[in-house]
Amino acid sequence: MSLAKPDALDISNKQKVALSAGVIGLFILALALFNTNFPNKAVFLTLSLGLIIGGIVVYSREAYLSKLEGIKNDGVWFKSISSRGVWGWIVGVILTTFYIVLYFFPKYLGLGVDGAENTGLISLFDPLSHLLSGRNASQWFVYGTLYTVAILAFGYKFILKYRHNRYQQLRTVSVMFFQLGFAFLIPEFMYVMNNDLPYYDLKSIWPLNYYIFDEWSVNGFLSNGNIGIALLIFGVLSIFVFTPILTYKYGKRWYCSWVCGCGGLAETAGDSFRQLSSKKMSAWKLERWLIHTVLVFSIVMTAAMVYSYLGYDKNDFWLTRGVFISLVIGFLTLVFAAVMLFKRHELGKDAKYGAIGFFIVIALLLIMHYTGTTDHLFYIKAGALRSAYGIYIGSIFSGVIGTGFYPILGNRSWCRFGCPMAAILGFQQRMFSKFRITTNGGQCISCGNCSNSCEMGIDVRHYAQKGENIVRSSCVGCGICSAVCPRGVLKLENDTMKGRINPTEILLGNDVDLMDLVNQK
Repeated sequence: MSLAKPDALDISNKQKVALSAGVIGLFILALALFNTNFPNKAVFLTLSLGLIIGGIVVYSREAYLSKLEGIKNDGVWFKSISSRGVWGWIVGVILTTFYIVLYFFPKYLGLGVDGAENTGLISLFDPLSHLLSGRNASQWFVYGTLYTVAILAFGYKFILKYRHNRYQQLRTVSVMFFQLGFAFLIPEFMYVMNNDLPYYDLKSIWPLNYYIFDEWSVNGFLSNGNIGIALLIFGVLSIFVFTPILTYKYGKRWYCSWVCGCGGLAETAGDSFRQLSSKKMSAWKLERWLIHTVLVFSIVMTAAMVYSYLGYDKNDFWLTRGVFISLVIGFLTLVFAAVMLFKRHELGKDAKYGAIGFFIVIALLLIMHYTGTTDHLFYIKAGALRSAYGIYIGSIFSGVIGTGFYPILGNRSWCRFGCPMAAILGFQQRMFSKFRITTNGGQCISCGNCSNSCEMGIDVRHYAQKGENIVRSSCVGCGICSAVCPRGVLKLENDTMKGRINPTEILLGNDVDLMDLVNQK
């Protein structure tokens, strides 16, 4: 490719018009950012979002409906924006800057403080916010609106691109539905019905919803009658009952590729950058260490957060600090013992690293319990400790790096390296899920489409060439590897646990009776 680089893929006149419309829509948002006084904000907001959505829709229809159905990954490594070129870096810098301002300096977006009216970009969204919930917009409403617009518009593009694959169409409609309904509209309507209820995340699944067990959140649930208690109970059951059952039956894809808003944005707006995920062994090692470190941090911080507002006197607190720590340690020990008993040989040397992580968590929890005071934990002020997870993981990692670095690190860098929810679901998927991707090695032509399109950095071709099932903690079951395979080598399956992991030695026939293996099947 370096010796004979082709010319950049040209775009049609209709696509140029659509691109211009989208740029005009973004220009209106930029004007609002600089405090332009629009005569009618509702009209200009509608015009802006309409031009952006319309531009994406027209551009996508011209790009894909003018061609036959099938694999559409040609030219991705020759486009500046999708191959870490100049445009890719420009988009990355703009997105990262926007996230930094959004999370840490919302006043520069025009957020009114201490009851003051909004100005700038945020004030442009006031009419829509008043229509849905009767209040002024916040930086999170602006973010949620743009987030939803991106998933809906680029979701349509994704459906056209993979219109030859029904699985891709169904799961894309699913993430569009959950984002529009459960993540955007329903929370706004719930604010109208009960503005004291913690309403921003109806799924209430820890640790992705990292504030569900914070003091203000728990008090909000408990003080809002049956509906609040029901949502809190649903959140607890989701963690310990619903999530394991669904992951056992379908793998982590039920959430990461069908429900999650982070995954939804990655799959739709981030689809053009999926090939940028590193397939190097060093990246895989970093991924395993980093994501499980974040998980350990999440467990310890959540336990410390809950511990900070519990008391010692059992007459005043039905759940005391001592009982809480005992329950947490007991549950973690039960999980660790079960894994060591049933999966130790399967994990190999990874069992040793898992044991180290387990004892680190237990040690930190015991240190917190025996050295903590009413105001300090780990010799850190409790209030500062409670906000640490939200700042470093919820904001910097998932937002600034996770999304802002799409054009540089690929579209699933947060899901791959930092999401504690992905770590837990991945652990469940690897240990006891029926999900796997089966391969037919005899049909593989080593074209590399599957590995190139894997957003989680899995070298799918390595497994396909050997005819080995793909069972990886990081796999989100997006199915793109199967969708872009020209030979039908890959298939997403939910089957029995037996034979799920088939080592290379068996498939290649080393020291094994192949006829006996065939008869067993």
